[in-house]
Amino acid sequence: MKTTKESIPNKQKTSSSADKTSGESAVLAKIAEMPQPYRSMGERLHVIITYSAPSLSPRTWYRMPAYSKDGKVICFFRGTKNDRYMTFGFDEKANLDEGHM
Repeated sequence: MKTTKESIPNKQKTSSSADKTSGESAVLAKIAEMPQPYRSMGERLHVIITYSAPSLSPRTWYRMPAYSKDGKVICFFRGTKNDRYMTFGFDEKANLDEGHM
């Protein structure tokens, strides 16, 4: 199903590149707070996600860097000093598979 400008609700039409820029600033700030080596991994993930999926908008979600489409979080990651491993996750709205579990 293709989306046209006419089919997008008026609320989404008003969002501008300024919203995406402020979201990106917030995500980069959260990545900068991460301890090494999570910070390096977070910076690389940010580059990969924004390059390979430019339709996703960076934002923070529960204080984690996340990327959303149409206001719904698709993927996120976190890595704090209390985490043994960095976590990268997809939300159900990512539609990675075609069926039910």
